[in-house]
Amino acid sequence: MLNRTPPYYPDAVTLVPDPPVPALLSRIDCTAGCSVKDSFASVDLTEHGFEVLFEAEWISRASTTSSTTVSHRGWGLVREPVELRAWEAAWRGDDGPAGIFDPSLLANDAVTFLAERRGGRVVAGAVLNRSSTVVGLSNYFGEPTTDAGRGWSGCVSFAAALSRGLPLVGYESGDRLTAARSEGFKSIGALRVWLLTG
Repeated sequence: MLNRTPPYYPDAVTLVPDPPVPALLSRIDCTAGCSVKDSFASVDLTEHGFEVLFEAEWISRASTTSSTTVSHRGWGLVREPVELRAWEAAWRGDDGPAGIFDPSLLANDAVTFLAERRGGRVVAGAVLNRSSTVVGLSNYFGEPTTDAGRGWSGCVSFAAALSRGLPLVGYESGDRLTAARSEGFKSIGALRVWLLTG
């Protein structure tokens, strides 16, 4: 029996362009709610009942030796389970289930939760995932702003300061993609997420 992944996680992620679709779908639970992250925007799942949930672009920002041009005031690390609960509540808003981010992640050296706090309240955040060659920047929430050091610009500044010289990577679309480009990110490829709705 095939198992469904947790909420917000795709049931499959393509690792090569143009994988054989029948083989791909045979390995996952293709019932309503099934999702596929097409990392190269190279497969067409419409004839199997899937719809495009969203399209985005992979982005990359070269490492920098200094992060002094933009302050990251207000940004800090999430270290304790109670802080992670507050972070997740701000990330989730009024929608979706709680407990998506297990507190054990706080002890994982490859994962870092970032939070911008104002008046003791989490107003923005993101997650860093470190490998040996890049640092992934994902799950950003909070509105872009022109106030130096706040919002997206502050997040990127803080992430760069923590990246130890490694490039920052991720994916964005729409206004967030525009904001990313303004912070030095370059588009390096397309991706697409498919959802089976019926």
